[in-house]
Amino acid sequence: MSLQAVLLPLFVEVLLTLALWIWMAGLRTRDLGSGGVRPESIALREPNWSKQTLQVAYSFSNQFELPVLFYVLTILAYVTHKAGVAFVILAWIFVIFRLLHAYVHTTRNVVRVRGTLYGIAAFALLINWVIYIVEVLTSPWV
Repeated sequence: MSLQAVLLPLFVEVLLTLALWIWMAGLRTRDLGSGGVRPESIALREPNWSKQTLQVAYSFSNQFELPVLFYVLTILAYVTHKAGVAFVILAWIFVIFRLLHAYVHTTRNVVRVRGTLYGIAAFALLINWVIYIVEVLTSPWV
C-alpha cells in the first residue's frame, strides 16, 4: 500500500486528538474566565470543571489510551512492509469508530452506545495486531 493510504487513518486520528485538545482548551478558558471554576479547585486535577468541559477532557484523555497501540502498529506495519489492504481497512474501521466514540462521549454520553463503539474499534485494532504478529512471525527472518 502507498504511504498515503497507510498513514491517512493515522492522520485522521491525530486530527481528532488535536481537535479535542483545542476544544478542551477553549472550554477550560471559558470556565476559568467566567469565574465558574476557580484555579485552586482544579489545581490537583479535581473534577470541578463544567460537565461539558469534563466530557471533552475525558474524551481527549482517552485518545492517549487505545490509540497509542494504533499509532505503534501503523508505524511498524509501514516500516516492515506489512501494511496491506486488510491493514488499511481495519485501520479505517478503528478510526471511524473512534470518531463516533468521541462524538458520543462529548455529546449525549450514552455509556452503552459509547461502550459498543469503543468495543468495535478495539476489536478492529486487536484483529489488526493479530494479523500483523502472525505475518511477522511467519515471514522469513532476514
